[in-house]
Amino acid sequence: MDGYCRSAWGYSVISENFPVVNRKSEVQEKLSPECKQFLYMGTLPRGLEEQPLKKICQVYRGSPRFVTLYDTTSHIPVYSAYTFKRSDGFKKVDVPWMYEPQLSTVSDSGEMQQFPSENVHKSFEDAQAVLDDYSDSVMFERGQLNPDEHQADPDDKASTYTLTNVVPQVREFNIGPWKHHEHTIRRRLNNYCRGTAYVVTGITTSGHTIRRHNINRLGIPTYLWSAYCCTDFDHNAPYSERSKFPTFAAHGLNDREDNKVQEMTVQQLEDFLKRVTYVGSSFQIFYDNCVPPNSANSALHLP
Repeated sequence: MDGYCRSAWGYSVISENFPVVNRKSEVQEKLSPECKQFLYMGTLPRGLEEQPLKKICQVYRGSPRFVTLYDTTSHIPVYSAYTFKRSDGFKKVDVPWMYEPQLSTVSDSGEMQQFPSENVHKSFEDAQAVLDDYSDSVMFERGQLNPDEHQADPDDKASTYTLTNVVPQVREFNIGPWKHHEHTIRRRLNNYCRGTAYVVTGITTSGHTIRRHNINRLGIPTYLWSAYCCTDFDHNAPYSERSKFPTFAAHGLNDREDNKVQEMTVQQLEDFLKRVTYVGSSFQIFYDNCVPPNSANSALHLP
């Protein structure tokens, strides 16, 4: 594909960086209780408050499905937070891609909608990705942060097919190491998590973009990362699995090569993200580091 170069960050479009914005987010609404159910202790990851990002309660067919923090400048999600559902791992392949009308217009509907068949109105493109942004990206695929394979109900699966839950993933990484990681987590949580598993999956960027009509359209993730929290788990599980509870994490380079996904503790992932991206020093993915409220150790982990 024309316009690509090989860099230390992977394959990227040769382009100018997105402008750095240092103002607070214009969206300050608190999430509803129905949306907080997808977050451990109803709490968003902290340490991103200074970024101009928008919180989306992803609603499909009248019900909240998961939460996304969205970058309307790079037109990609920073992370999606969801609850894992015991799943057979099959994909739902008959779902049309959707967009989020609330990012662009005042809408009577508070939920995602199917893209119209005619040309997309310019107001959509200003704040979010559209199908044309991915149409000529031979190297990249639409990678879901909340994968439908981690959901069970058909409507929960369908809700993951919104472009506000999608980032450009290098094909070899998407169908290889990252897909393997998603399957590993699915099997682990299926087999050993007894309660609710809270998952946050996100990205880092370095300024590389996909361009369309000579305009920066999509930020290209440098790394993908993910972490889960399950405080009610099988204490009789093999140590190799039991040691990865109540919480564990991973990251991988979004590249054709050197793209192995590395598992690690959530603390190690947080330290990594503090080094490579714009999260603050207080960055914390799970409230109180996923220490159960009634745990004997909880008093030692007060935020």
